[in-house]
Amino acid sequence: MGQQLCEMHRTRRRARIIATALLVASVATATVLVVYLVFRPLKPQASVVRAAVYRMAATAGNSSEGRGPPYTLAASVRFTTLLHNPSDRATVFYDSLFAYVTYRGEMVAPPVPLPGTVQERGADVALSPRFGLGGAVPVPVSADTAQALEGDCAAHRVELRLVVMGRVKYRSGPLMTGWRGLYLRCDATVGLGVDATVGGDEAGDVPLLEYPKCSVDA
Repeated sequence: MGQQLCEMHRTRRRARIIATALLVASVATATVLVVYLVFRPLKPQASVVRAAVYRMAATAGNSSEGRGPPYTLAASVRFTTLLHNPSDRATVFYDSLFAYVTYRGEMVAPPVPLPGTVQERGADVALSPRFGLGGAVPVPVSADTAQALEGDCAAHRVELRLVVMGRVKYRSGPLMTGWRGLYLRCDATVGLGVDATVGGDEAGDVPLLEYPKCSVDA
């Protein structure tokens, strides 16, 4: 009989220990969840506020005589993009940034590096890369792209995509994340006419015909 009572006490004690451990684990999990929900960072938001095209011209080469690719596109453009930090608790750190512009999926100018920056809580940061600075550099493109540019310029509707890549990390209260990849893309339809395809740096600012569509993975 006494042995059975001792076994019952041991069983109850184990049950109390297990119940206490489960309670402590539940409280710890709830605390971590509350801290995360309070201090969790929000990925930045982006918008294109200005576009300028100084030159964008497609030319036909002569590949049969060894003079390079059959079609090239030379572009000199600038986008001004605002990055907004929607969090009132997290600071965002940007590093190893570079940007490039594509037209119909093809790069129209060599990529350019961007300086790293720190974005405080709720703040905006402006990025304004100039592509083709010091002279538009011809890059090879397909015949379809070269012909499409002529038609789009005649219609005064040219869709360009700005891409910014790099890495970000967040500091929110006591929490600091590790570096993670940044991939920003904005599609902007600009009112570009044929005057920007004939050379010279006279085009400058062009209207944004539609509200640019931007997305950020970070």
